[in-house]
Amino acid sequence: MVKSSASRAALLAVVSLLLLFAVAPAAGDAPITSTFSIVGFDPANGDLGVAVHSRFFAVGSVVPWAEAEVGAIATQAAGNTTFGPSGLRLLRKGRSAEAVLRKLLAEDEGRDHRQVGIVDAKGGVANFTGKDCMAWAGGVKGKNYTAQGNILVSGATVAAMGKAFEHAEGELSEKLIAALEAGQAAGGDSRGQQSAAILVVRKGAGYGGFNDRYVDLRVDDSPRPIAELRRLLSIKMVENLIYRGYDFVEKGSFDVAIETGRKAVALSRDDKGNPHYHLACYLSRAGRRDEALKELALALKKAPPLRKQAATDTDLKPLHGDPRFEAMVRP
Repeated sequence: MVKSSASRAALLAVVSLLLLFAVAPAAGDAPITSTFSIVGFDPANGDLGVAVHSRFFAVGSVVPWAEAEVGAIATQAAGNTTFGPSGLRLLRKGRSAEAVLRKLLAEDEGRDHRQVGIVDAKGGVANFTGKDCMAWAGGVKGKNYTAQGNILVSGATVAAMGKAFEHAEGELSEKLIAALEAGQAAGGDSRGQQSAAILVVRKGAGYGGFNDRYVDLRVDDSPRPIAELRRLLSIKMVENLIYRGYDFVEKGSFDVAIETGRKAVALSRDDKGNPHYHLACYLSRAGRRDEALKELALALKKAPPLRKQAATDTDLKPLHGDPRFEAMVRP
């Protein structure tokens, strides 16, 4: 009896392994990234980017690829992540989105299981859905964008994404996330929600100007990943305005810097004092002492720990010696 039970257990283990491999993607190597994504270009400033959602853990680590002044690529379904670096290398050589897509697919034996969207730095677009991608699968493309998805409720998802991108206002990142929201509202991934990501590149727009990652945000596991991505993007857009303000200050464009700082204050939904603090710095550097002290007081009221930073911040040096400032930063 013991021997029989052991034999049955061994048989069940073998059957389980066979079933596991039987449902693995025919392309061979990894779970299918069921997802919907949009790849876009902003001709006004050259921004390129990808936004993506999936019922797949950490989709942002697989699908989006982009390089400033070169192009952006989404690779999904049985995603081939080599399409990212290889495709960008080809785009860098001046090939169009369509030409790059043809070459990538020609060299990939698993092409029938792939889904790809590409936008080049001239606004050229291309997409592809392999015949063996799981239904519903397909894509749409329009001026400066391509939207694609697989294992969706229906084609209404990508259609809604395209319309949302075309009608949304604001920067590319805002248009991309508006497209994700519209896609989810139209049905989205038939299996539900889990992760989302957005990547937008702009030359020298990363932290300190050392890279091009203007917006690079991920929500790896959440019951409402697109809503959380929207919240993070609202914070990031404020941060980007703050960085831009300092660029104007260094150029001596104080009026523009202050206007930028006021926009950051107005846009901040989760204000912990930072936008007011940095606006105080711009005003201080511009010699507008009373206004700077007013903003600094608001910042320190919202975030008392900033007091220590304010005491030694060189941007606030023009305020040193003023009794009002000294009272604010005193321990």
